[in-house]
Amino acid sequence: MQDDRQWMAVQGISFQVRSGEILGIAGVDGNGQRELADAIAGLRRSQQGVIELDGIDMTSRQPRQRFQLGYIPEDRQKMGLVMNFSIAKNLVLKAFKRLPFCHYGLLHFPTINAHAVRAIEQFDIRATNEQLNVNQLSGGNQQKVVLARELSGDPQLIIAMQPCRGLDVGATEYVQQRLLSERQRGAAILYISTELEEVMRMSDRIAVMYRGHLVGIVDAATATIEQVGLMMTGSRGTVNTPASLDLTAIEGG
Repeated sequence: MQDDRQWMAVQGISFQVRSGEILGIAGVDGNGQRELADAIAGLRRSQQGVIELDGIDMTSRQPRQRFQLGYIPEDRQKMGLVMNFSIAKNLVLKAFKRLPFCHYGLLHFPTINAHAVRAIEQFDIRATNEQLNVNQLSGGNQQKVVLARELSGDPQLIIAMQPCRGLDVGATEYVQQRLLSERQRGAAILYISTELEEVMRMSDRIAVMYRGHLVGIVDAATATIEQVGLMMTGSRGTVNTPASLDLTAIEGG
């Protein structure tokens, strides 16, 4: 798949994300992680290969949310939220055309507002009311709005792209605990971060990307920072897991 400059950014990648597992993606920023996440989420076109979710080919199907996929984007303010919209409106961005939020083409605001009130309580969003614009929230509470929307409906696959970037310690712990709860529920989670210690702490397995390729996949329980750090430079080190294959295949379930 190509980046915004139409250069090939990701190629020859194949892996699985299993139900009830967090697969971490480690690598120095700019090695294809963003393009990979966007392609799986349906925001970027893949030139070839197959992306499957629970056996269903969703490579060219839109919108992705119908396939129980949640996407926490890298930049919550530019991609995750409409900053001058209320909390209530941001929470239904993916579902405002469907029941129960829309009837005969008209938005049903009592239902939208009630949905927001429940989400504010469930995700501990610190706001005076659901009509508050998200640009008036702290970064941590903005990220909670994104989580509340993307985790609603119990998605089978969750893509978390730099989910803790720019957050304080308390908000970081909250985000990570919510994702761990989703893993416990049985969701397949792709956790992408340039912070190596964060990836190692959160993941069951770790895949390392370098220049758009997958160097290898290791068990997070036995891998060391030195080993994964070496892989991030493009070296396979002591890893014997082949990773560079012809198709892009993501499967949850």
